[in-house]
Amino acid sequence: QVQLVESGGGLVQAGGSLRLSCAASGRTFRSYYMGWFRQAPGKEREFVAGIRWSGGSEYYADSVKGRFTISRDNAKNTVYLQMSSLKPEDTAVYSCAAKISGGVSYSWAAYAYWGQGTQVTVSS
Repeated sequence: QVQLVESGGGLVQAGGSLRLSCAASGRTFRSYYMGWFRQAPGKEREFVAGIRWSGGSEYYADSVKGRFTISRDNAKNTVYLQMSSLKPEDTAVYSCAAKISGGVSYSWAAYAYWGQGTQVTVSS
């Protein structure tokens, strides 16, 4: 069993920055692929960024490339999403997820474990 807990969301003005954290516990994660997804009201859940737990294989949605950076700290069992130059359209509930094996998947259905999500609101 894997538990994922997100933190770091909040209200920020357009152009500002936030760093989201996803703390993982419960079992080892060496083969896992970690993803960040977001869901805005009335919209489908979408892939934002992903990284292999052991490092590398970083992928980003086109809409966030150059603005968001995903990273991980194995010693702290934590995955981060640094978000900069935020836009109102980035407003959503952001969730982290763990894919048990294999590489990146842009489909939320491929991820077995999910956190509860954290709200990010960007004001104009």
